Amino acid sequence: MRFEGKVVIVTGAGSGIGEATARRFSEEGAAVVLVGDHRNNVARVAKELPKDRTLVRVADVAKYGEVEAAVESAVRTFGGLDVMVNNAGIFAGSTVTKTKPSDWQKVMDTNAGGVFNGSRAALPFLVKRRGCIVNTSSVSGLGADWGMAAYNASKGAVSNLTRAMALDYGSRGVRVNAVAPSLTVTNMTRGMVKNRKIVAKFMERMPIGRVAQPADIAAVIAFLASDDARFVNGVILPVDGGLTASNGQPNAG
Repeated sequence: MRFEGKVVIVTGAGSGIGEATARRFSEEGAAVVLVGDHRNNVARVAKELPKDRTLVRVADVAKYGEVEAAVESAVRTFGGLDVMVNNAGIFAGSTVTKTKPSDWQKVMDTNAGGVFNGSRAALPFLVKRRGCIVNTSSVSGLGADWGMAAYNASKGAVSNLTRAMALDYGSRGVRVNAVAPSLTVTNMTRGMVKNRKIVAKFMERMPIGRVAQPADIAAVIAFLASDDARFVNGVILPVDGGLTASNGQPNAG
């Protein structure tokens, strides 16, 4: 019950990592605001959480006004804000020449813009309660992938925006960190996870020997938001089963 009496907003809470994160904070006593762009998805999750400390808000994180309204609604309902989890994200794009400009813009607006919008709306309230921000970046925000230019760029932006906010707001009592998952079982990665050849390639680099589950990532988000991480600020924490421990050379054993 590390978050009893705390108020937490989770974006992208209708599935995957966001859903698991909302459930984890609720299990640990928090009042949780589930934000998503499809009401049915977030409402489905909310039905299984305590009614007196669960709130659903529909918002497109790429639109500042909608995110700001969701944050203000959370504060009105629960009296303040302690944790902002900027998790919502999408995937689109290929190489630069094969990526449509409209797809590039949508990925940047959602993945990087969503973190900016959520943080900007939440920070005045987080400063009052000396709260924290946890963003969902990716190992794709620490290094590049083949054929994922837009996604790589957006997650790289999330990683460095996390560091920038940690510098700017740490002295005001607000810690800012991010998780960087590798392949995780979500709606976004369903096609990859079902492809045995792709998973086998990942297993060559992932010494823990399995793909991540959303709950694996949610547990680390909860840690970063907790008092156990009170001196952790500006960290992009890989939650990747050891994938980034490799320098990229093949296993010659």
